[in-house]
Amino acid sequence: MSPAGKFVWYEWMGDNVKAAADFYGHVVGWTAKQTAGTGERPYTVLSAGAYGVAGMITISAEAKAMGAPSCWAGYVWVEDVDKAGAKLAAAGGAVKRAPTDIAGVGRFAVVTDPQGAYFRLFRDAGGNPPPPPAPDTPGFVGWRELNAGDGAKAFDFYAGQFGWTKRHGMDMGAMGVYQLFGFAGGDRDEGGMMTRRPETSGPFWLFYFNVPAIDAAAERVKAKGGKIVNGPMEVPGGQWVVQAHDPEGALFALVAPKR
Repeated sequence: MSPAGKFVWYEWMGDNVKAAADFYGHVVGWTAKQTAGTGERPYTVLSAGAYGVAGMITISAEAKAMGAPSCWAGYVWVEDVDKAGAKLAAAGGAVKRAPTDIAGVGRFAVVTDPQGAYFRLFRDAGGNPPPPPAPDTPGFVGWRELNAGDGAKAFDFYAGQFGWTKRHGMDMGAMGVYQLFGFAGGDRDEGGMMTRRPETSGPFWLFYFNVPAIDAAAERVKAKGGKIVNGPMEVPGGQWVVQAHDPEGALFALVAPKR
């Protein structure tokens, strides 16, 4: 199955990569390996077994000067980063960093959707990323969630850009509809979108990492200096989730099949 239009990589950016790698290694079970980097910003790859899941890099001085916080970001695979960026901009999104090559890795661009949620466009140099493991594999990303300015308009945008499909929606009362979506050509729920709560600072993507059991994982978060901000709670389908801040304040989430 083509990787086009799918999230294929995730990236943490913050001040202390070594401490963050230790935190997530303890909480999620990832192993960390530093790869070749440039100057003072080497790149660290996080793996679940033999499968690379995410990377870590310090925030650039330019981004930090603009007030960028520690955070997670997702990379969506496209056939052509330049064309995808132009299409996104024509639909009301914005290209925040022009398409750039990473030697031996691929080409990427930093973009936002029309409501301001950040993500990346990516095309790897090899032409295709390796096929991912089963969606519920520990350490893999099991769910992707967009807290949008307007959930319905956000779905229309991503469907138009990447061919995402509308799955069933859940009425959340005053919070509106939680709209599940699938990737183009797929037959499963890959994530959800909703209109964000008024108290949140702005639209953002949140990524849920698979763990075997939620209570034990929540205790690991707290033991290593993180903070649980929501949960544990059961979600439709019988899974359990928590949302948390890591020690630098980056928001992330965990999902498990049991407590």
